[in-house]
Amino acid sequence: MEHKIALLPGDGIGPEIVNEAVKVLDATAQKHGHRFDYTQALVGAAAIDATGDPYPAATHEICEKADAILFGAIGDPRYDNDPTARVRPEQGLLRMRKALGLFANLRPVQIFEPLIDRSPLRREVVEGTDFLCLRELTGGIYFGEHTREGDTARDVCTYTRPEVERIVRMAFELAAKRRKLLTLVDKANVLETSRLWRETAQQIAPEFPEVTIEYMFVDNAAMQIVTRPARFDVMVTENMFGDILTDEASVIGGSLGMLPSASVGERHALFEPIHGSYPQAASKNIANPMATILSAAMMLDHLGLPAEAADIRRAVGDALVAGVVTEDLVEKNGRAASTSEVGSYICSKI
Repeated sequence: MEHKIALLPGDGIGPEIVNEAVKVLDATAQKHGHRFDYTQALVGAAAIDATGDPYPAATHEICEKADAILFGAIGDPRYDNDPTARVRPEQGLLRMRKALGLFANLRPVQIFEPLIDRSPLRREVVEGTDFLCLRELTGGIYFGEHTREGDTARDVCTYTRPEVERIVRMAFELAAKRRKLLTLVDKANVLETSRLWRETAQQIAPEFPEVTIEYMFVDNAAMQIVTRPARFDVMVTENMFGDILTDEASVIGGSLGMLPSASVGERHALFEPIHGSYPQAASKNIANPMATILSAAMMLDHLGLPAEAADIRRAVGDALVAGVVTEDLVEKNGRAASTSEVGSYICSKI
């Protein structure tokens, strides 16, 4: 079986971690008799440097034609430290999401047993944590009107019922395949957009009688994530709340370098680690590639290759048990493996 994969390494450690994910994908393809046809494209600061545009038309065309997109990271200190910059790498990410219709970001939050004592939370708090966060990705305050008049600034949050309905319905469908508990996070006691979210969910709920839905204010959800994370199954929320809560949830597992994600729409799907470009580690061969490799596993699930995805996850688990890990995960007095060594070890276990 052949699949066309768009590779967008991006900035910072992006090229290194994507390279390791490709090694693992190729090992999987060789074992199972598949072929992945890769086409690389520019995005972020790398694209600005080459074309002046963080998401060039040529990149969009490659993504449009691909069966799936594997993405590294976007971000560069040159732009982070320049508040006057008119073109920024992150603009490319927002445009890409909008242009490809990637309306739902899926982040699994799961504890790997070898890392459980690295969590900032106590073992008895995090044990059994396994939930999925769905964040709406192309609407809300990030895509609303942003204005400033003198000493007054305004950011407008807008949602339409169809925007809310499509991601809430996806959340119900995913919950129905898991433990059948859906948590909708909002601020319906204050915000009209949140009341629209809650109303829409209430209208959809009768279609999924097997799923229990609960409604939770965002401040309570933030508290529950750090006090009772194992209580959650599937969580769905709007763009800004999701941005904050998923970053909070990401540290539960002990390292940002372990969390994959997917951004999906009706026609396209993009898979990426959540940790960002980590420019301090760029080109040093020290970054943890596991989140990108696990993102590749999510991509294989999306492509209808669950056995192949399971092989990758099992091999990552083997690396953790064996202690073949980068410096962010190495035990005291242990030896940190390089980015490429971790990738090669995982390949050897497939």
